[in-house]
Amino acid sequence: MFALVFGAVRTRAAQVLTILVLTVLAAAVAAAGPWYGFAAVGKAADAYLEAAPASQRTVTVTSRIDTRGDPAGALDRFAGQVRAGLPKGIGDGLRGLSASINVQSGSSASTTIDLAHRDEFCDRVRLDGACPAAAGEVAVSHDAARQLGVTTGDVLTVLTATSAVPLKLTVAGLYARTDPTGTYWSSRLFRSVTGPDPMFTVTATFEHKHLASPTVAYDVVLPGALLRGDGGFDLGAALVESDRFLGQSQLRLSSQATPLHLAIVRDRATILDGISASGAQLLVLTWFALGLAGWYTLRDRRADAALLKLRGVSRSGRLRLALGQHLVPLIGGALIGAPLGYLTAWALAGPVPVAVDRQTALAWSALAVGAVLAGGLAVLATVEATVLGRPVSALLQRAGSGRGSWRPALVDVILLAIAVAALYQVRSAGSGDGLGRAAPVLVALAVGLIAARLLNRSADRGGAAALRAGRLRVGLTALRISRSPGSDRLFVLVVVAVALFVTAAGGWAAESAGRTARSESELGASRVLSVTAANRTVLLTAVRAADPGGRQAMAVVRNRNDTAQILEVDTTRLGSVAAWRPEYGPAGALPDAVAAAALPPLPLVTGDRLTLAVRRESGEAVALTLHLQHEATGEPVKAPFGALRPGDQTVTAPVTGCTAAPGCRLVRWELTTPPAPDGRVRPAPAGSAVVVRRLDQGANILDGTTLGDIGRWRVGTIGAAVDLVAAGGTLRLSADENHTEVDRVGVEAWASDHLLPLPALLAGPVPDRWRDDEALLPGYGELTPVQVISNVAALPAVGGSGLVVDLDSTRRLAADADPGGQFEVWLAPDAGPGIVEALTAAGLTVSADTDVAAHTVRLGTQGPAVLVRFELLAGVAALLLAAAAVAVAATVDRRSLAEQLAALRLQGLPRRVTVSIGWAGTAALILAGLAGGVLAALLAVDVTGRTVPPFTDGWAVLPPPGPLDPVTTALAVAVALAVLGVTGRLALQPLMRSLRDGEAGR
Repeated sequence: MFALVFGAVRTRAAQVLTILVLTVLAAAVAAAGPWYGFAAVGKAADAYLEAAPASQRTVTVTSRIDTRGDPAGALDRFAGQVRAGLPKGIGDGLRGLSASINVQSGSSASTTIDLAHRDEFCDRVRLDGACPAAAGEVAVSHDAARQLGVTTGDVLTVLTATSAVPLKLTVAGLYARTDPTGTYWSSRLFRSVTGPDPMFTVTATFEHKHLASPTVAYDVVLPGALLRGDGGFDLGAALVESDRFLGQSQLRLSSQATPLHLAIVRDRATILDGISASGAQLLVLTWFALGLAGWYTLRDRRADAALLKLRGVSRSGRLRLALGQHLVPLIGGALIGAPLGYLTAWALAGPVPVAVDRQTALAWSALAVGAVLAGGLAVLATVEATVLGRPVSALLQRAGSGRGSWRPALVDVILLAIAVAALYQVRSAGSGDGLGRAAPVLVALAVGLIAARLLNRSADRGGAAALRAGRLRVGLTALRISRSPGSDRLFVLVVVAVALFVTAAGGWAAESAGRTARSESELGASRVLSVTAANRTVLLTAVRAADPGGRQAMAVVRNRNDTAQILEVDTTRLGSVAAWRPEYGPAGALPDAVAAAALPPLPLVTGDRLTLAVRRESGEAVALTLHLQHEATGEPVKAPFGALRPGDQTVTAPVTGCTAAPGCRLVRWELTTPPAPDGRVRPAPAGSAVVVRRLDQGANILDGTTLGDIGRWRVGTIGAAVDLVAAGGTLRLSADENHTEVDRVGVEAWASDHLLPLPALLAGPVPDRWRDDEALLPGYGELTPVQVISNVAALPAVGGSGLVVDLDSTRRLAADADPGGQFEVWLAPDAGPGIVEALTAAGLTVSADTDVAAHTVRLGTQGPAVLVRFELLAGVAALLLAAAAVAVAATVDRRSLAEQLAALRLQGLPRRVTVSIGWAGTAALILAGLAGGVLAALLAVDVTGRTVPPFTDGWAVLPPPGPLDPVTTALAVAVALAVLGVTGRLALQPLMRSLRDGEAGR
């Protein structure tokens, strides 16, 4: 038996090679799918973890406790309770204490600040000075030290009414965070939100009675295995259970890790389910191609079956011999294809990072390759069984008897019914499960089956009509298609394969375009630098100094308050630098509105002394202070004119910090009481009034024209009230009779460089607070009125909900109360290579550098991108399967076609007609299959409503691109035509050579 099998294999090497090639393709994709899927899952999870903010990778447990004079012991007991309640395998965390205190330094008013202790603090900061080591020693951030007016060695007094023992804090050192965006600083308890940064000390400081009831915290960074959900671990359920357990002891668990965990799990399911669906579709297509190849090559084996039957070989023996011929190429194809697929998956997605997933991937790859072998053998056995039971006379016939012609029709009806069921499921429920996943390929199959019936009937009738009309080339070609057994099934295979390839190529191109568009939208520009600067003024000044032309770089601040997300941009450079899209509205709308609202700038203060002509009209003693801000450093500067005498007078005030270029701008006037003996000041009493007549520094700063222009001045919207009267070349400030003492010291009148309300672009719905009230924006020192000049669908960086405003306007509004935010520099696509060095030289520290390409690559690890790449791989494999089937059909038909054409040549058919008929049948079948495949792809997209797969994390700010754009579709069709055409040409080349040489009968 083995000798017969190997002899048959050697005799029919071409047929065996065909089965081998088909099996190699199928086994390669089958082996690649699971490995590719699990490797992509690992990379996607790592990308999620890398991009996630620190707050999404930590768990915090807090409580308010009574230390009873032993803060260290209380902290230990608290940590023990927390460890017992957290999920197993979560690891050890960091302990901390925090209490809010009021401190006073020198003669300033009291400031509320947090005093904290935290494990590993000194290892996570850079210290100028010493690490706190004894009770009462603290480390203060540089910004907080500036706000408090202290430095190393100074003593802070804690204002307390809860203890008779005073609490003094000595500044041991000034700190700066080494990794401000890391997990260590993710807890809001140990970082500044709106006020000064916390001060850090040792636990012994909390032994003071005033600090006996602090807030305790335990922060732990979640391991990647738990966030990924390795081994099916449900982090969300585990945290809920821990929260329930800890809540019994009045401990509060908080974490933003569950959404991150769910996103990773959802992405995992999207990738694995999608790859399984695509792999299953390709597997069925492979079985179909193998069955078709087996049916075509069966013609040459019918004589062998007849001979075996005459010699008395049993049916099972004949079947074993027939299957033995197929088993050799099937096993050989699996042995070649499996490692080839593994290497392909490794090249595309890399290794599988998780050991459990690695084992699962190998097991599924082996199972998929086994399915290729078992299914292929079963299909080929079915094909062989259809003829092995026939009588010898039927086996020796050159043509089929036409028996059983109802079976193909029944199969077509069943397949059409399945396609209709899939479409119904998709259209009615929008389901991506069950038959819904296979809806596009089933639509292509339905189109192919219907078109095959129409093609055969049209070719049969059209061919006969063409012959009667004397058009031999067309008539004979059409009849060859209609009367060639198996041509309809080959046509269906080509239609489905082309449809799969075209839709896969279109989906890949559209998904790539969608990722690029999202990257541009999220970043806002082609390249974005995250930078560190002391304040908005420093940021804006540095960027303008590094790029004086305004074409390469733009200063940007991302901010958020309780009203909306806010993007502050240098509108003078918006059109040149930002990646502006039509969804954002006209690019010039905001710059034009800001320019229209701008006022000519007031002169800057550049000297060391100011002279003020002023009149005090009220009987109450008042003091007048002018607040300035340096235009390069943003540092606040005070010019105190002191207590004013009644009547007209000229007073001077020293100015420190404005002599450096370019000088200081005017920020606001402040009207207060004269300092008390303890250094405190209060808002000016009701009815107090002063009239400012002139301000100069040798040259006029404020003259009658400016002082008398009410557009140059505005009152504050919070704190003590003031009445302003700008008339007659003077500015009169008077404390309102109805004002009450509030936290803000002084009665303030602000200098204005821009007319209010502040112009803004708004994306999404109007903020809730603005629906029933005036549009006011908090966070810039004063409540700022806003005018929405355009409400658009989306905006750069803020997405579908937020505001874009002018950075220069907000930094002037905020003045010395800079609200912070995320500082960035956006770069234009043509930004020069030295721009980063120029920004660094201008005083900025670049902490991160991201461009659209890198962001697009990161998004490419998400499920949709992974799926479209695998679908493209499957589409290429399907196209190659169809090409192999075309080659088999052309090769098998070559001998009989040569004999037929030779007979026609003897009857006088011209050689040119003979040659054209020789290739026209295959060419017509390929072209018709291409047209049917494109039609099937278009119908599948339209009928199923298929679009580019949505982003797994739910991002849907911009509309997705169409899945079949004309350019990509045309390129895909050209590639399919080239693959199928070259394959058909190579298969027919021996026939064409013999026909041209006049040897068609040989």
